[in-house]
Formats: sequence, structure tokens, C-alpha cells
Amino acid sequence: MQVIETSTEGLRHEFKIVVPAADIEQRVQTELVKLAGRVKLPGFRPGKVPVSLMKQRYGKSVMGEVLEGAVDEGTRQALEERNLRPALRPKVEVTSFDEGKDLEYKVDVEVLPEITAPAFDSVEIDRPVAEVTEEQISAGLTRIAETRRKFEPVTEERGVETGDVAVIDFEGSLDGAAPSEEMSGKDFRLEIGSNRFIPGFEEQLIGKKPGEHVTVSLSFPEEYPSPEHAGKPAKFEVDVKSIEQGVVPEVNEDFAKELGFEDLEGLRNAVKGQTEQEFGRVSRLRAKRKLLDKLAELVDFAVPQGMVDLEFDQIWQQVQQSIETGGDDNPDKNKPEDELKAEYRGIAERRVRLGLLFAEIGRAENVEVSQEELNRALIAEARRYPGQEQQVVDFFRKNPQAIENLRAPLFEEKVVDVILGKIKVNDTTVTPEELARDPDEDEAVEAKPADAKPAKGKAAKSKAAAETEGADAKAADTDAADTGTGA
Repeated sequence: MQVIETSTEGLRHEFKIVVPAADIEQRVQTELVKLAGRVKLPGFRPGKVPVSLMKQRYGKSVMGEVLEGAVDEGTRQALEERNLRPALRPKVEVTSFDEGKDLEYKVDVEVLPEITAPAFDSVEIDRPVAEVTEEQISAGLTRIAETRRKFEPVTEERGVETGDVAVIDFEGSLDGAAPSEEMSGKDFRLEIGSNRFIPGFEEQLIGKKPGEHVTVSLSFPEEYPSPEHAGKPAKFEVDVKSIEQGVVPEVNEDFAKELGFEDLEGLRNAVKGQTEQEFGRVSRLRAKRKLLDKLAELVDFAVPQGMVDLEFDQIWQQVQQSIETGGDDNPDKNKPEDELKAEYRGIAERRVRLGLLFAEIGRAENVEVSQEELNRALIAEARRYPGQEQQVVDFFRKNPQAIENLRAPLFEEKVVDVILGKIKVNDTTVTPEELARDPDEDEAVEAKPADAKPAKGKAAKSKAAAETEGADAKAADTDAADTGTGA
């Protein structure tokens, strides 16, 4: 086998590989002999089928397998002899082959760069930390109490207010038609402000007293899931029968015991602990962001453009979707496409570079994700889909790439831990509000007790978030790339 390197440009290498015809023929003969020992043909004893007959019947399929094996072997040899690690699967093109002649093919491959981790003893970052205040504990207790409120009949004479439950009978008709059973109800308990009904319905009940009748006129939203209702005008005849108001329980010893705690102090400690955990999570995110920014400053090596292309394609797909659904306030909406692509391609390159650095550090530090850790991540993912847990588990077990998507963030966090243990980290005390504020946007990240509901994120993520998110995106992929020499 002859291996000739025909071109080298940066991380891209091209080879011309020639496998002599005699070598191909010998491989074919060897495989036919092996096959003859297993095949049963009428009129021949096992293992006594002539090779000439085997070649007549199975020659083409055996030749195909031999050629595929020869290409794999030659490609692997070309890389191993030069100590090259492919970034992606090499591209192979057969340039010449006929039966009885040499096999010639060319290999085009991008390889992983030589990566040297920075001297971590000279790296220093600040990590913001915040103390849980008494005000936050009290606010957390109040939020818990509000979730436990009970509705009681309103005794004074007044109309419906936001937050009340209005007990109503209603009959609805669509676009002037007769009342519809599916648009009607009896003794329906509607919490005003819950947005359970279509927009505009609940607002028209505000101020109405028990015994009053109101005609609610509105239109179904254009995006309503039922096509026969979407965009159509509707009318509801509504009778307000009674009003109930929410009564928030007092946060005291009895309330704590109802929640399963021994006393109020135990409940307070639980709220404080949950808030501290959330503060710790946000603090780590801030430290990780600073770490990635610092590493991006310290390392500068060429990255395989094929990997950058794949990463950019994924980012760009998300950007386009975000622009389509984000509305007019999306910061990318009115930017020229060329400018946007240049910005996000830079982010893709940063992600790949940091990912390769993480992979190298993880390899040097023997970082591994155990099967137990993967199993825990899989269980957590399955729990996100109540009632479909088994289907989720089956999907991941049948899809190696899906499992890899679970492994990658686990690997990332373990490498982050390794690096944080090697550099100097200065804890700086900040207020909870400062901790929650996004460093690149005047917008807070949720840092509340676990009982609080998370705020809805913006339709379009900031570029800074895109830079941080998935910064190790390629770290877990490189192990597979190292062995991905097959054609």
C-alpha cells in the first residue's frame, strides 16, 4: 500500500493512496476461502466448495467488502503514521479502480490541532456571591402562603375583582349561530386573572355582582388551535352566581406543621436553604462565564473549519427561529444578514475552540462521566415528560447521539470543576439583585427560592449567552472524532 500526502494547508490534509491489484486479489481470495468454509451448496460437502464457484456467485459482494476494508485501513494508516487525529470523518473519493487493476483513492481530512492548556496558576477570576437576607426569606414564605390560599365566599356587597373566583353559568355562540354546548357551562369556577378563557372574557366580568347578567362579546384569537373558532367573533351570555375571594393563610407554627415541618423555624430554614442553593447555582454560572471569557483570551489555536461550519449551522437555525418568533423587540431582527452571520460565526468558532480545549483538559485530567451519572441524567430527563418516561428512556437507549447529548454537559461541568480547582477564584460579595442581573443585559436571571416560578426568558438569547451556552459543545465529540477514520 502506497500513501502519498499530496497537500497540506493548515489543518487540512489530502492523501493519495494506492492499493496494488495483487493485494486486492489476495484479500478477495482469502475472504472467498473463508466464505467457502461456511457456505452450504447442493452437491458439495461443507468446506469443499470450489473457490472458482464461490467467486462466480459471491465475487462482487466480497469485492465490495474488500474495497471498503482496504479504504478504511489505508485511511487509518495514513493518519496513524503521521500521528494525526481527524476532527470529522474523512472524505474519501475513489479515483481509479477496475478488476485486476490498482485501487487508487484520495482522502481529504481536517485534523485536530495541537492544543496546549494555559498555565492555570496564573489565571484569576472573580466569583460573585450573595447572602440570603431576612427580607428574601420572608418573601419566600409569603409566596408559599399565597400558593396555599383558600377561597371563601365574599360576604360584603361588591363586584368581581382580579384574583377572585367568579362562579358563573354561561352560554356561548359563534359568529351569530345558536348557543353551542361546547361553549357553555354551569357553576363554572373561573379565577379572574388566570387567563383560562380566551383574552377579553375575564376582564368583562370585573365589577359585576352576584345576580347580574352580562353579555361578553369578543373574538377568538387568530392563532387559536381550533380552526373553526380561530379569528371568529363570539358572544357569551353570562350569569354571575357568586364570588369567592382568596384568603392567604397566616405564616405561623400551624402553617409550618401543615407543610410537614416540626415548627416555623424549620420552614424558614428550608426556604433559606433553597434560596442559598439557587444563589450558588447563579454564582457558579457567573464564575463559569468569567472563566470561559478568560480562557478565550488566553488560547488562540486554529480550529477545524468543518467543525465550525456544523456549529454555525446549528446556531444559525436557532437565530432564524428566534427572529421569526421574537417580534419587533428582537435585537437581531433588523440587522443585515451578512453582519449577523459574521457575528454568529465568530461565536461558533469560539465554542469549537473552547470545546477542544475542554476535551484536551479532560483527557489530561482523566475526566470521565460514569454510567451512574448518565443514568441519573437520563432519569431526570425522563421525568420532564410525565406519563412518557419509558418512551423517553427507550429513545435515548436506541440513539447513541442522544446519549452523547446527555453526556456532554456532565463532562463540561466536571472539567469546569477541575479548572476552578487550579486557578485563583476571588469571592466578591454582591447584593442578591446584583447577582441576579445579567452582566451583558439589564435583565435579571431568576435567583429566588425554589417555591418561586421561573420567569419566562426572552425569545432571543443574547450573544453572550450563546457564547457561554454549549461552550464545550465539541468537547464530548472529539473522542468519537479520534476514531472516526472510516470512509
